[in-house]
Amino acid sequence: MSNYWLGLDCGGSWLKAGLYDGAGREVAVQRLPLHALSPQPGWVERDMTELWQQCASVISKLLAHTGVSGSQIRGLGISAQGKGLFLLDKSDRPLGKAILSSDRRAMEIVQRWQKEAVPQKLYPLTRQTLWTGHPVSLLRWVKENEPQRYAQIGSVMMTHDYLRWCLTGVKSCEESNISESNLYNMATGQYDPRLTEWLGISEIDSALPPVVGSAEICGEITAQAAAITGLAVGTPVVGGLFDVVSTALCAGIEDESTLNAVMGTWAVTSGIAHGLRDHEAHPYVYGRYVNDGQYIVHEASPTSSGNLEWFTAQWGDLSFDEINQAVASLPKAGSDLFFLPFLYGSNAGLEMTCGFYGMQALHTRAHLLQAIYEGVVFSHMTHLNRMRERFTDVCALRVTGGPAHSDVWMQMLADVSGLRIELPQVEETGCFGAALAARVGTGVYRNFREAQRDLRHPVRTLLPDMAAHALYQRKYRQYQDLITALQGYHARIKEHAL
Repeated sequence: MSNYWLGLDCGGSWLKAGLYDGAGREVAVQRLPLHALSPQPGWVERDMTELWQQCASVISKLLAHTGVSGSQIRGLGISAQGKGLFLLDKSDRPLGKAILSSDRRAMEIVQRWQKEAVPQKLYPLTRQTLWTGHPVSLLRWVKENEPQRYAQIGSVMMTHDYLRWCLTGVKSCEESNISESNLYNMATGQYDPRLTEWLGISEIDSALPPVVGSAEICGEITAQAAAITGLAVGTPVVGGLFDVVSTALCAGIEDESTLNAVMGTWAVTSGIAHGLRDHEAHPYVYGRYVNDGQYIVHEASPTSSGNLEWFTAQWGDLSFDEINQAVASLPKAGSDLFFLPFLYGSNAGLEMTCGFYGMQALHTRAHLLQAIYEGVVFSHMTHLNRMRERFTDVCALRVTGGPAHSDVWMQMLADVSGLRIELPQVEETGCFGAALAARVGTGVYRNFREAQRDLRHPVRTLLPDMAAHALYQRKYRQYQDLITALQGYHARIKEHAL
């Protein structure tokens, strides 16, 4: 009887379950769309009970589709969105709706903390910036706005911690994710009560579950979970991965010569560092990586291809092929139309919002689509340029995510950045990375380094057109000038509001 490993990936829009055989080959992937709730402007929530039901359903459907028995699954891992807030009450029941990382309700709290220089106080210990989607920001919001709910908090978790608890009945917080929560001291590898004290949420210290490693077996499938998923009672479940870490792992990022760009709802640029540095040019975000002594360093904002998905949903159900053909039909950097990809947040200031600038009657839908492609790439450049100050030997950018399937978009990224673009031929990096963690945890590999060496994927390469690079550099400078002008506009509005 063959053995298999199962990887779950819970993202912003989709829940996926992937099945992998003993050689690490993908057998099948089952997908379910996820729906976020937005009861008020800037709020992004998810029903926790419904999410668990969908998780059980996607596993059950995967097993039914493949004909694989639950007893053949040797281990399971979960990769998921980072940040956000999943709460259980003191009786281990979901406490209200989960709040997702793209939620902006804590904006005023973060702005207050910025005025009080709280981020500067936290950073030497946490190596994190402080923004609205962090668990600590959302916890403070709950404390100030829903004190009765705050008083009932029994456990603080994030997405894959919650789903792992549903599967195993064991509470824990996985290290690659919790290390980027502002609850965790990067130097000690533990929670630090000074952090919650400075943030005014020290009441939740006792509600923080133990920290577990990505490949650490931290529970087994319960009889209740087995009954609705089809998995076997006692199947090992490992800690899993923050999805950004899973992607870097699957992309084969091992040293400081290559960066990984993830293009999805979030624009994420990551690199792997061999230790922490002090007094850097920017407050880079660090997190625990899967290999001892290594850290993932990244820059991120929700400014990527989610903007295109919104546009196509509102203005016509275009196929990806039709969009690419439309963009490719126009000269590179040929228009003065700009798009600011800030529908879900910004990397240019908390007040910045989304929009087109420079639109004229001569512009067609193709021009709008080209501007979206360019705006997303320009926004990625904000992060890439900062990261290249930290990773000075970079010669290639390895890209994953939906836009990586578009040669038009990837060539634009090569032309704008001037870097060699490498496209790993691996699908569903969240599922595969989670299954890889399960394979390490169940002893197939001694560690993740060994797993990476054994499971390399082909890489396709695109080289920059340096003539186009010069054209795009001019337009990118204009984009930066537009951002600067709008920052001045928002600053004046704030002055007049005082």
